Amino acid sequence: MTSANWGTPPELPDTLCFLNGEFTQLRNARVSVLDRGFIFGDGVYEVLPCYGGVAFRFDQHMARLDRSLAELRISNPLSRAEWAAIAQRLALSLHDSRGAANQLIYIQVTRGVALRDHAMPADIMPTVFVMVSEMKLASPAQREHGVACVTADDFRWEKAHIKSTSLLGAVFARQISVDAGAVETVMFRGDHLSEAAASNVWVVKDGTVMGPPRDNLVLEGIRFGLIEEICQSQGLRFELRPITRAEVWAADELLLSSATKEVLPITRLDGQPVGQGRPGPIYQRLYAGYQQAVAALSA
Repeated sequence: MTSANWGTPPELPDTLCFLNGEFTQLRNARVSVLDRGFIFGDGVYEVLPCYGGVAFRFDQHMARLDRSLAELRISNPLSRAEWAAIAQRLALSLHDSRGAANQLIYIQVTRGVALRDHAMPADIMPTVFVMVSEMKLASPAQREHGVACVTADDFRWEKAHIKSTSLLGAVFARQISVDAGAVETVMFRGDHLSEAAASNVWVVKDGTVMGPPRDNLVLEGIRFGLIEEICQSQGLRFELRPITRAEVWAADELLLSSATKEVLPITRLDGQPVGQGRPGPIYQRLYAGYQQAVAALSA
């Protein structure tokens, strides 16, 4: 029996990362196979967008990290100042070494290393890992024409409000759209909209921007608060409430939001046109407001 090809990773980039108190090259970073993140998916993560090396909505991302860690009974191992310093160093390292205009900072905290046991061990040191990659935003064609999505039942667990590293459900959901040649999978729990595999979903009807309520069935994206702020500044009505399948299909516009999508129009759903089948006026206003918020970083 030979193990020559078992677990052989692809050639990893020589970008900088942070692991357990030290900066090192990503290709050299190593974690124990007994880390509970590897064994159980027992950890949380954040994805922090940076424009020109400057973190966007940093405090909101850190607040969500705090909430997720608290749900898992893991103490935050670093202060906000320490997180900020790590994120800035990694973002600027990619900006300076590769000329990447915008960066994504991936943060992962697991419960740490312990002998395998389902019970949560006490008094072990969390594993902290942070890496950086180039942030690839939606293309001009996607913004001009919108994107196609498909629908599926939401078969994930009922603690979707935790940004957990246990992402197999989201992986399966995203693959549904990949197999269909679509950008995202819009999911429903029973008769009600939840979210997409890696995005939040917004419904626009008669000038009102609507999203699912903040509860345990939906991960509250950082853009929840941002879109509400943009709606207020634009004089648009904003509602968070249960949204039925019928309301989704009757929408004037459907939108996705995430760190890399920012705000992106869905113009086809399960092969059918959404509204007029092209990006609508509310999307245009929200996207313009989003870009103003990004521009304020360097103002």
